[in-house]
Formats: sequence, C-alpha cells, structure tokens
Amino acid sequence: MTTTKKAMPSKEKKTSSARAAKSAKSTKNAKGTKNGKKAGKSTKKTKKAEAEQPQMLRLIRNDAYLADFAPAIEGRHQMALNKISELTQGGNVKLSDFADGHLYFGLHREADGGWVFREWAPNATAIYLVGDFNKWKERPKYALKRVKHSENWEIRLPKEAMKHGDLYKLRVHWDGGEGERIPAWATRVVQDEETKIFSAQVWAPETPYAWKVRKFRPNTNPLLIYECHIGMAQDAEKVGTYREFKDNVLPRVIRAGYNCIQIMAIQEHPYYGSFGYHVSSFFAASSRFGTPEELKELIDAAHEAGVAVIMDIVHSHAVKNEVEGLGNFCGDPCQYFYPGDRREHPAWDSLCFDYGKNQVLHFLLSNCKYWLEEYHFDGFRFDGVTSMLYYSHGLGEAFMGYADYYNGHEDDNAICYLTLANEVIHQVNHSAITIAEEVSGMPGLAAPFKDGGYGFDYRMAMNIPDYWIKTIKELKDEDWKPSSMFWEVKNRRADEKTISYCESHDQALVGDKTIIFRLVDSDMYWHFKKGDTNFRVDRGIALHKMIRLLTAATINGGYLNFMGNEFGHPEWIDFPREGNGWSHKYARRQWNLVDNKELCYHYLGDFDRHMLRALNRKAGIQRTSVTEIWHDDGDQVLAFQRGDLLFFFNFSPFRSYDGYGFMVKEGAYDYVLNTDDVRYGGNGLNDDTLRHFTNFDRDLARSGKGWLKLYLPARSACVLRRVEEQ
Repeated sequence: MTTTKKAMPSKEKKTSSARAAKSAKSTKNAKGTKNGKKAGKSTKKTKKAEAEQPQMLRLIRNDAYLADFAPAIEGRHQMALNKISELTQGGNVKLSDFADGHLYFGLHREADGGWVFREWAPNATAIYLVGDFNKWKERPKYALKRVKHSENWEIRLPKEAMKHGDLYKLRVHWDGGEGERIPAWATRVVQDEETKIFSAQVWAPETPYAWKVRKFRPNTNPLLIYECHIGMAQDAEKVGTYREFKDNVLPRVIRAGYNCIQIMAIQEHPYYGSFGYHVSSFFAASSRFGTPEELKELIDAAHEAGVAVIMDIVHSHAVKNEVEGLGNFCGDPCQYFYPGDRREHPAWDSLCFDYGKNQVLHFLLSNCKYWLEEYHFDGFRFDGVTSMLYYSHGLGEAFMGYADYYNGHEDDNAICYLTLANEVIHQVNHSAITIAEEVSGMPGLAAPFKDGGYGFDYRMAMNIPDYWIKTIKELKDEDWKPSSMFWEVKNRRADEKTISYCESHDQALVGDKTIIFRLVDSDMYWHFKKGDTNFRVDRGIALHKMIRLLTAATINGGYLNFMGNEFGHPEWIDFPREGNGWSHKYARRQWNLVDNKELCYHYLGDFDRHMLRALNRKAGIQRTSVTEIWHDDGDQVLAFQRGDLLFFFNFSPFRSYDGYGFMVKEGAYDYVLNTDDVRYGGNGLNDDTLRHFTNFDRDLARSGKGWLKLYLPARSACVLRRVEEQ
C-alpha cells in the first residue's frame, strides 16, 4: 500500500493526485491502438522531431556491418518514437508521467483518512473487496463500480472501513465464472503459515519510513556488483530477512570492496524455490523476508555506506497462477498476456506479457517507476531479455550473424517496451543503472536511445562464464590458450558497456557447478584445510584466482560476483522442495567457512578483496584501453596493460620462467598483487617487496621502452604498477 501521499505536505498531495489522474487519463486515451501504432495524424511536435532526426543513426555509423539492416534498426527506433509521442500526448508530458499507474490503481489512503481502491478489469461484471473487515463476505458496501467510459473499477470507503494489517482480496465476477484474486497493483502480499494462502494486506503504518539518505549517486568507476539473495544469505538453515542481511551480510560486502548489491527475488513469488523468477505480485516486496520498512532500512544503510542497490526485475514473464497471479484475472486469460501460442513460455512454464497493449505498458512502466520512487532502488537488472526479444525466446537459436537479429523473428513490441522502460527509468533518476541479461548479442541493446539503441547502461557478458566452463570441462591445462582467453574476455561491442563475470547464480544451482567445484570437486570437503591440501586443491585455488583476475582486469563497464563464490563456497544451491524434504541445508551461505582461518576459503576471499582494491585504486580503470603487451600460446603466457597497471599471466601448469622479458615503458615497477602470494594460498616464490627496473636496450630506448624481466611461476599471475623513481 502506497502511503507516500499521507505523509506529503498539502501542496505535494495535490501534485501526486494530479500525476495519478494524468496517468489514468493517458491509459484511457490509449484505447483503440493496435501493434504499438497510433491511429490518427502526427502532431506538429512529432513532425518537427522527425525532420530534425539525423539521416543515419549513430549505431549504424559506428558499425558498417549494420548498414544492410538500417531499415530494421530505423524502423524500431521510429516505432519507439511514435509510441512515446502517443503515450505523452504528442510530447505534452514526460514519458515518466505516463508511468504513474501506481498512484492511481491499487489501495490508497486519501487526504481525509478515507480509502480509495481502483483496478483495471475490462472483462469483469462485478467486483467486491472481501477481507478481515467484512468476514470475507460480499457486501454491497464493498462493491466496486465501473468508472464511466473506461475499463477501470473504483470504490471509496471511509477511514473506519479497514485498518493497517487487514488482509483482503478481490472477488471478481465475469460472464460464466468468478474467483478470488489478489489485486494486480497490491503493494503488500503475505502468506498464511498454516494454510499457505496468499492475501493482500493493508499496509498504512501511522509513521512512514523516514529516509536518512534522500539522494544517492552510485559509484560506477567501475561498477562492482555483489549479486545476492536475501533468503539464502544466512548461515542458519532458514529463510533470511532484510534486517539480518543489513546487519550480517552488508558489512561483508562493504569490507570486500563491492560498491553495488544486486538483490534477487524482491518481487513477490508464490514458490520460494523459483529463485524469485515466477512473479505473482509485481508491486509487492516479498514479505517472506520482512516488512517494506525493513527493506527500506537495508537500502538506506547501503546508501549510507556508499553502496548502490539494484534489483532483479522480472518483466520477461509471469507466473501462471490464477489465484495468486495475473493468469486469469477477470475471466480473460489474455488480459495481460499474448493470445494463442505466444501466451505460454515453452521452457519456463510461465506466461508472456503482451507488450503491444498500452495498458500492459502502463503496468510495467509504472512498476519500474514504483521501485525507484517508493524504495529508492538505484536501478535494475532486467531478467530474461533474450526471451523477450525473439518470438522463439532465443531457444534453439545459434545467432551466428547480424541477419539473425533482423530477420523478422523479433518481437518489436517487446523491443519497444524495453526502450521505453529505459527512458522512464532514466527520466525518474538520470543516475539509475540498467543492465540487460541478454545472451544473443543483439546490437544496440546497451547503446543510447538517441543513437538507435535500446538504452540499457550495460549488458551482461554472458559469453565469459560459458567460456570458462567450456575451457575447464573440455581442455587439459596444457591446452589452455592465452590468446583465446584474452579474445573472449574482450569480445564485446566497442560502443556498449558490459558487466563481466566468471559465474553468477546460474552456475551455482543444482544441475550446474561453480568454477571451484569444477576445479576441485569432492576434495572441497576433505582437503581444504591448511596443511592437508593436495594437488587438485592447489590447482583449483590457483586457477580460481587467475580466472577472476583476468575477467575483472579486462572490464569495460563493471564486474559481478555471486554471493559466496568469491571465497569458493562449497555447496550448490538447492531450495526447499519436496525432493529434499523441504530442507534449507543448501539454500544458505556458510560464512563460517571463510571466517575460519584454519581453512583455505579465506585465501580466496582475501584475494578477491585485494584484487578489487587493486583495480579500484584509481577511478575509471574500465575506461582505459586494454593494450596487449605479449602473448605466447606455446608458453601459455599473457601480458597486457591498463593505465599504469601491468598484468602478467602464466597459465602453464608445469613450467616456470626466469627472466621472461616484456617490452614496456622505461621505468620502475612495484608489485601490486600476486596470486602466488602465501597470503592467498600460493607458494610465495617471488619477493613482492622488490622494485623491478627495466633493462636498457638501445633499439627500444628510441621509443621510450625497455625490457622488464620477471620470474613467472607456473599457474600464477601478478599485477605491477609503474612508479616514478625515488
């Protein structure tokens, strides 16, 4: 329940009400549209904008290979411009003003203390509010009335009609049927522990949450993301809470050096084991983790510490449930979702939104704005973007060339929605972060809208974890090729920023394996105590550090790590289910392992912390060029430079090199980081306190270079920094 209006000064109340009314009017006026195109003539403003549009979009100018597909790219761009014009009444209002549905629909307290409730239910014949306040019976007093000339329903009630904490639902009638439904715009949904039934809950605390940090700007130089799940973030075999995360886990994130947390499973979902990806109530923060105020406390505390908070937002699909979700809200299975074969996702057992409906756009765009305004989230990681972009959902597609992105098999409605979502988000908060989970490589996804892109700030570099898994599974250590590794971690479009990562939650689930498990396997359980390691453990620890360093050192946007993987968490993730006796044993994080200095886990955790510190010692490393110094696949040696940092890798499992020479800028170099340091479980074969000087070479001196000769132990990497001689 949105309580913001209650706490506002009188002037702001009026403003908020005006926003809500304008939003509802925009939705009403949007009736009669088809396939994202508005019937009628363009406004003068639209014509002027079209006249001023450059002849060729920058996205196409930057990539000559896209010229052949210019009509498709320009067509998608124009479709978004047309839709924006339509939803903003020809540019008379901002697009973000259209996204105010959460101020109109749902349950709200009015200025006089009374209540107003509204719902979009075009197929309904009657709707009643039922709940604790009327013994769950249909009463005339609680009957909604259809708003004239609209598909919306409304009821106004006096202050005493309900109270904070009351449970309620809608009883919806339609031709040929009826059913209890949770309001689509409900902001608080709870589950009865005994019956397991979900209900909406009146949430109107007398004292609204008072934010300590009202304005926050994320640090993205670089963006260092700690992906996490509130429920499984605790050592205890139970569902963790927002407050426990704030008190116990957030300090760990801060100490580790991450400047952003990405929280999964915030939107309410009936089945805990879905990891939060089968959403039922899109505006409700999951109550299984605590209250809305406790989530706000967590976000506030993160902001106080300089840590941004983004959430996984799931707009790619919705849970099939009818009683808890939107599956058949008022007798029309396609109210929110595509009709026919496109309604159901063939792989996810879920429903696909109809992005061509303006009412659905209103719902989803308002959802974006709601989480930014109500909870002060700093942005979103959009889940399942590949699934949205293609009629095939990307299933069975190889995406071997540019033609695969412009062959008519793309969902232009979904592309338009994603573009509009990014516009709304950045209008509400220009510093907001948006990340696309996308694997196909669709050009322009993370390019600005004005350039012909879809407006995301970053895209996930999903090729990198796949590459590391394939390498570990299929190649002997002596066949690992540095040239291949270097190409893969830099395989991205020059005009789009990415989030690089070795593994996310996807690689930690049952059915898959983390990197450490692929490297060490069962020896994680028996030989991870100091003094009791074996060859497989030592190898795993060494490669775990090297893989992370190479991935993080080559970012062009940001770096991501999943909770616990930085220290090689030994357990896979298996949520409570019938098959495991509803156990929480594997749906938690064993922090005690990394805290135990007698075990090897802290080696990896300490290295991760110092790695981030090294990369973050000077702001903006992600913007510096990645310049190769040397590679030799036979030696399995790689060297490259970023700013004043030089990175050296020896992936050979058996060969160490003494006096290996690299042509670098003349001068002195100090060690910044060394994977072979005994502090990180290495052998300590180098003296990292020594300063290295380049050797003079007459031929090289003309270009200001010399030979930097290093000892490179097998299976190790180091970072050196150029310094001024003292």
